[in-house]
Amino acid sequence: THYSVCPRDKDARWEGVTMERFADEADVVIVGGGPAGLSAAIRLKQLANQHDKELRVCVVEKASQIGAHILSGACLEPSALIELIPDWKERGAPLNTPVTEDKFGILTKKYRIPVPILPGLPMNNHGNYIVRLGHLVRWLGEQAEELGVELYPGYAASEVLFHEDGSVKGIATNDVGISKDGSPKLWLIDEKNWRPGRVEHTVGWPLDRNTYGGSFLYHLDEKEPLVALGLVVGLDYQNPYLSPFREFQRWKHHPSVASTLKGGSRISYGARALNEGGFQSVPKLTFPGGVLIGCSPGFMNVPKIKGTHTAMKSGMLAAECIFQTITDENFESRTAGIHVPKYEESLKNSWVWKELYSVRNIRPSFHSYFGLYGGMIYTGIFYWILRGKEPWTLKHIGEDSNQLKPAKDCTPIEYPKPDGKLSFDLLSSVALSGTNHEHDQPPHLTLMDDSVPVAKNLAVYDGPEQHFCPAGVYEYVPLESGDGMRLQINAQNCVHCKTCDIKDPSQNINWVVPEGGGGPAYNGM
Repeated sequence: THYSVCPRDKDARWEGVTMERFADEADVVIVGGGPAGLSAAIRLKQLANQHDKELRVCVVEKASQIGAHILSGACLEPSALIELIPDWKERGAPLNTPVTEDKFGILTKKYRIPVPILPGLPMNNHGNYIVRLGHLVRWLGEQAEELGVELYPGYAASEVLFHEDGSVKGIATNDVGISKDGSPKLWLIDEKNWRPGRVEHTVGWPLDRNTYGGSFLYHLDEKEPLVALGLVVGLDYQNPYLSPFREFQRWKHHPSVASTLKGGSRISYGARALNEGGFQSVPKLTFPGGVLIGCSPGFMNVPKIKGTHTAMKSGMLAAECIFQTITDENFESRTAGIHVPKYEESLKNSWVWKELYSVRNIRPSFHSYFGLYGGMIYTGIFYWILRGKEPWTLKHIGEDSNQLKPAKDCTPIEYPKPDGKLSFDLLSSVALSGTNHEHDQPPHLTLMDDSVPVAKNLAVYDGPEQHFCPAGVYEYVPLESGDGMRLQINAQNCVHCKTCDIKDPSQNINWVVPEGGGGPAYNGM
């Protein structure tokens, strides 16, 4: 019933209904109040104030508060922050935990094999900070408002508006007052196990050598013994029975991890998808009326598991190019929506592009017979020695949605039951994310064809959506008649990770934004 699937001009229930929409204009509208969006907004107002120009900059954010949908470990490389706000320390930026110790290891089922972190390797975190990224983003929002940026949390941008010449005109926030059927209407640990400033990464168990992934465990210095931990699983995995959530629960029972968590208590939970295509997958970044910045175009340094610094820098570069263009009195746009191709050129001449290029082959190098071990050998030889200057660029194997094997060709995975101390069930974990949506609204998880889930996904792949979703949104339940199964979608549980839109082998799930303010309520995740 969502209008993206069933347009309202073809819906008889909307015939004769007129909807009044409030319209407003700004010089620059930024969609998403994350590190990149806020960095762009801050840089624009810095330049406007510096050159004594009037510039209206607005940021719309679907979370109820700035930072409430932010989820990351996070170990921050501060280079972009230093460029953007040199006096960040004096201004009270919440970077409280400098990295003091780096540990890296390969896990077997019972043991941990330490791996030395040599200077220059991606996992070297000297000079970085362990942060609660949601708190940093909230602070960036305060800096933006101080400069005169207008922030609008609780407004979900659901539609792109176009000029008659095809250039982008602006955005529309989603409608409210629409009925459900579419008709009008972190762990807190024992202090003796706490090592503030320690950064730990592992690869290996519980994943097999052909499944890309790894773990992180960061010790925060927040005046109480907090750690942030997680398991990253590449969505190009092949076994449809694999559950990233349950792999994470199993990982916590490894002796080297359990020793840290023993006697502690979990206080929050969340999940998100990482855009890991890197250099090979960066799309065209500019178009008449807009530009792409931040995580969406794929500026994450995958082997470092870091993208905040590159996201912020992309926003700053975009701001500088946009400001230069719209304040140029001699500039004449060929389209109604202003095109800023200088941004892509500027980004490709920056340290962001150089960094992405240097690590471009590390992720695809894992797609060999040797899997994890082949990738580590490649990294050691070609990155540590040649710093990514090899004269070739490896290709990715294709879309993640095309990588699953039929269930009949795979071995079901038997996951141990959660013990309620280190490992937990899915629904009690989702409850800790603070997720909530208005019940009576059009579904934001839509199907292009209702027959596909049972006929293809369940029949061929054992219903992978019931395994890969980290929030228990999708489940197959018996029909009321008792004859067959149906897919039930519990949209209320959705934590906005968007994994379903990416991994669905039928590409039948269409994730759209719900009403603004809905979703998780992360506190400094």
